[in-house]
Amino acid sequence: MIAIIKYNGGNVSSVQNSLNRLNVESVVTDDFDLIRKADKVIFPGVGEASSTMKLLKEKGLDQLIPTLKQPVLGVCLGMQLMCKNNEEGNTVGMGIFDIDVKKFPAKNIVPHMGWNTISDFKSGIFSGIEENSDVYFVHSFYCELSDNTTSVCDYILPFSASLQKDNFYAMQFHPEKSGDVGSRLLENFLKQYN
Repeated sequence: MIAIIKYNGGNVSSVQNSLNRLNVESVVTDDFDLIRKADKVIFPGVGEASSTMKLLKEKGLDQLIPTLKQPVLGVCLGMQLMCKNNEEGNTVGMGIFDIDVKKFPAKNIVPHMGWNTISDFKSGIFSGIEENSDVYFVHSFYCELSDNTTSVCDYILPFSASLQKDNFYAMQFHPEKSGDVGSRLLENFLKQYN
């Protein structure tokens, strides 16, 4: 069973629809027991960092998520909130990744929106995916490069397109909106990591 964390964040239904297309059962929930018992957990997110973190704190999810032992996948804002600090609203994140989230400098169009290339794969989650594949991004803030970076995108500057630390995986792009590449990444996460 796949648990999608419920906290009034955006893109929950599109993540669930993507799993349905893969014939994978999922439940959208904020129930601690269900989340703990799930085989995998997906932490989606579209929205503003400080207000979203406030919602997570109200439900206690900010304390639960870092303690999970099964594979957990953070998507977009979900990835950013798994980091240490976020310049958006001066938000303190969950600190799973010891990385700062910063606003893109205004040297090009912000938000970074649309298809862009990812490269420098450093995780088995990219099995079967060609280097320099295109995936879909929508974000104004980026995660710095670090030892946890598992793929890189270059828009204004190089940033972490994905991260991994222990059982925690994260993608700045939206796999649920990234066509065949995104579907393969979700399959890899769901089927190969136990």
